Amino acid sequence: MKKVVIIGGSRGIGNAILMQQLDHHLVYNISRTAPDVSHSNLVHFSADVLIDTLPEIESIDALIYCPGSINLKPISGLSPDDFRSDFEINVIGAVKAIQHYLPALKKGQNPSIVLFSTVATKLGMPFHASIATAKSAVEGLVKSLGAELAPVVRINAIAPTITETPLSASILRNDRMKENMIERHPMKNYLKPLEVAQLANFLISKGAASMSGQVFQMDYGLVSFKL
Repeated sequence: MKKVVIIGGSRGIGNAILMQQLDHHLVYNISRTAPDVSHSNLVHFSADVLIDTLPEIESIDALIYCPGSINLKPISGLSPDDFRSDFEINVIGAVKAIQHYLPALKKGQNPSIVLFSTVATKLGMPFHASIATAKSAVEGLVKSLGAELAPVVRINAIAPTITETPLSASILRNDRMKENMIERHPMKNYLKPLEVAQLANFLISKGAASMSGQVFQMDYGLVSFKL
């Protein structure tokens, strides 16, 4: 049974990952609010990763950092504090978690880390300046640590297109907006949390033992195709 630490598993993609893991692995969830589930394999710690001291865990096999932000504004409407906030949530929080749990990861079996980027690092999108900047730093972190931690700890990132979560509710708030988003993607769909969770599950498995320092796009063709 793997020991999996999920930062931000109470909602959205993080919660979908948590639910995928519970039946087979011991899951430590760290978030400000508890997941709406009770399970013998779940241990919850209430904490804000940016403020609080993270709990000590002796050994773990996987660390999945899920917190993110969708801060979509024109550059004229973005303040330096907007950039700082997005960078703190997406990058500094991940760095803090990795630094804290790296000794425990090195004691684990086939240890691995999964972070999250966005398709907006590859495809220029209006109003994405702050989040694309922060997530580009996440991708740089993955590349650098992939080399630094090899061969002991693997690290990869998932770069999803828009995913139907509470974080994206304002963008997918009615049927017309959902249809427009579907039409925007060449493969005529956008992501559901379970799809992303399934890739995260694979990336922490033995089946992904050859993969580190990679960023995996889940884009329904948005970045990959021009039709």
